[in-house]
Amino acid sequence: MWNKLIEAEMKKDYFKNLDLFLEQELKKYTIYPSKENWFKAFEETPYEKVKVVIIGQDPYHGENEAHGLAFSSLSDKRPPSLKNIFEELKSDLNVEIPKTNNLTDWANQGVLLLNTVLTVRKDEANSHKNQGWETFTQNMIASLHKKDYLVYILWGKQAQAYEKWITNKNSLIIKSAHPSPLSVYRGFIGSKPFSKTNEYLMKNKISIIDWHLEK
Repeated sequence: MWNKLIEAEMKKDYFKNLDLFLEQELKKYTIYPSKENWFKAFEETPYEKVKVVIIGQDPYHGENEAHGLAFSSLSDKRPPSLKNIFEELKSDLNVEIPKTNNLTDWANQGVLLLNTVLTVRKDEANSHKNQGWETFTQNMIASLHKKDYLVYILWGKQAQAYEKWITNKNSLIIKSAHPSPLSVYRGFIGSKPFSKTNEYLMKNKISIIDWHLEK
């Protein structure tokens, strides 16, 4: 299903322009994640399996960090936002803070970890903003309108701007401040998104997410 939707987007003018931009960027700069991982979120979480959508911003821009899943990292060094996510998870569900920074296990259970922008220049945050990715990810989120009882977790203003694309009334939208160190104390801590998600899924007879990761 995702493949068909992505192919349809690629035929549109905005995506052709985005493609040209990315071609030029690849010639001049190091781009993260690697090209084969640009659509990793869709590969790891098939359309039919989506239960939860967590919307991120743009990928991590450090070496060996981004791999196509929002907030997830391949690096041994833990990104500050992910550190705060894990601390809230422990506070919320008493889930032990894991050693891994890789969230693929969440994605495989139906958590679509989607950044609003899918690529970035090395060491330059937001360098691929407003080039067309936002239109693409808006359309992907809008395509989920046929699915009932999804949970959307919107951390921060950039993610919350996507709320207007969530049109199925049988959805739970969980909003709070972003988990970054700059805003974590403005309402992210104590927001309990993980328990709220599982309570909603259980209420609607959908199998819950096991938020535990490798110890």
